[in-house]
Amino acid sequence: MKLRIATRRSPLALWQARHVAAELKAHDPELEVELVEMVTQGDKILDQALSKVGGKDLFVKEIEQALIDGSADVAVHSLKDMPTKLPEGLTIGAHPPREDPRDAWVSKRWSRFFDVPEGGRIGTSSLRRSAQLLRHRPDLKIEVLRGNVQTRLARMEERGLDGTLLAHAGLVRLGMASAVSDVFTTDVLLPAVGQGILAVEVRADDEATWARCRALDDGPSRAAATAERCFLDELQGGCQVPIGGHATVEGGQLELVGMVCSLDGKTVYQGIRNGPVADAEALGRSLAQELLGQGADVILRALLD
Repeated sequence: MKLRIATRRSPLALWQARHVAAELKAHDPELEVELVEMVTQGDKILDQALSKVGGKDLFVKEIEQALIDGSADVAVHSLKDMPTKLPEGLTIGAHPPREDPRDAWVSKRWSRFFDVPEGGRIGTSSLRRSAQLLRHRPDLKIEVLRGNVQTRLARMEERGLDGTLLAHAGLVRLGMASAVSDVFTTDVLLPAVGQGILAVEVRADDEATWARCRALDDGPSRAAATAERCFLDELQGGCQVPIGGHATVEGGQLELVGMVCSLDGKTVYQGIRNGPVADAEALGRSLAQELLGQGADVILRALLD
């Protein structure tokens, strides 16, 4: 049997697709796998923040269309790039084990973020990251920095920025952990929903492919993904709003921390939920409702209207 895996063409996306391909072949050595490499709209627009040009679906729309029209059988995504609503007929067949979900500080000038001098220039296009940085350091100047990992690091140097933030998971997967100056603890910088988790997407009616992919599914990663994405979905937020969510699973119990922050970092609504993994969806939605009740809806309305 042959499986066609649709993927973005960036080095990290290709690593992720090849990793999933290798895992699938480990379960069936006779399986043939072909990568269908694609360039998405999100890859083409590098001079503007995603929040201003259409959001996360810019990274997945073309790839999901390849599934829908049958030119691919499987799609591999970074879960944090996926909208919470999937197109009709598609489903997530597996979440392999999660990599470190935290954000990494990358700088050749300062070993720690808090060492950056007053008025320092930090490169990021993430509203979640910039808002939380300003929460701790309102003196900083945030500059838009987009592109794949290698592009962002090169542009950081070219523009003389004091540092940037990248998903630690991506750097580890690319074998670039040595570029990391420090890693933010989640109490300082709450990760993006789904950060560090891969999503293996398939057509819901392709039962044979779904069954193959299901062998890669990791229970704790799926529970964390469910809680975090239900939290985000209940808030009806995306990359246009500074939202963070991080779930941990241990011994059948799940803990979810969620946050909504104003763009300037001055107003923060944060809460926590604990419960059995079977209640992952309910925990995510109830935490979102709590934050909305505290006043997070004011931030959401102002940014989404």
